[in-house]
Amino acid sequence: MIPFKPWLKLYMILIRSSLQSRMQYKFNFILSTMLAAMIQIAEFLMVALVLYKFGAIRGWTVYELGYLFAIMTLSKTIYRSLASDVHHLENYLVEGQLDQLLTRPVPVLFALMTQNFRLMLGEILQGSFLLIWSMRHMMNSGQLHAMSIPYTLLMILSGATILFAIGLATASAGFWTTRIQELQTLTEDAAQTAAKYPLHIYPSWLKSFFLFVVPVGFVNYVPSLFILHGEYGLWLLLITVGVSLLLLILSLQFWSYGLSKYQSTGS
Repeated sequence: MIPFKPWLKLYMILIRSSLQSRMQYKFNFILSTMLAAMIQIAEFLMVALVLYKFGAIRGWTVYELGYLFAIMTLSKTIYRSLASDVHHLENYLVEGQLDQLLTRPVPVLFALMTQNFRLMLGEILQGSFLLIWSMRHMMNSGQLHAMSIPYTLLMILSGATILFAIGLATASAGFWTTRIQELQTLTEDAAQTAAKYPLHIYPSWLKSFFLFVVPVGFVNYVPSLFILHGEYGLWLLLITVGVSLLLLILSLQFWSYGLSKYQSTGS
């Protein structure tokens, strides 16, 4: 088994190469960064205008909603930056490109994660600004304290792990179905958008779906109950971390099993 340090060094080399290839088209990089940030900001501003008019959504203020938005945005950004092509596995399956990765002297998932690295600068800037803005107001009002900062950082990392696990499990289903775009719309795109809002605004069956079937609720909503409202205690944050590690282990096992069943396209 290869030690961790050489793996990390190899990963950084491959990521650097992927970034250099993307930076050959600087105008496209700058334009896509600006558009991504504008889309994220516009989405939040629409909700913020409603909150400005009515005050709160089921007891959640605009700053608390901004916090949920920011956590989901930053968690998703980490996942999509470090494992962009896990989300695009369908292309590899349909076009037979996965066969090329199978011939490389590194694990297939490792090779896939270093393909087409995306530096999602727009999402990073937007998410960071929104997080700082919302936390600053809540700290000034006394709602948050200094420990909320490390708690939030841990929350973002565990959230990124959960989203990666969900994305990997969804992608692994492609070893049997080949086409997974519609499934990804449900488990990733729609679920992540819904989880930007407090889950208790949804019917009980839908809330349960986002907690136990596609557990995006553990990315931001569940730990925020403790961090923002002091509910249930610190163990709620620890459970969130435990859920993220469990999902990661299960998704890696499902990936390995699915990969063992993979049949080449022959192209």
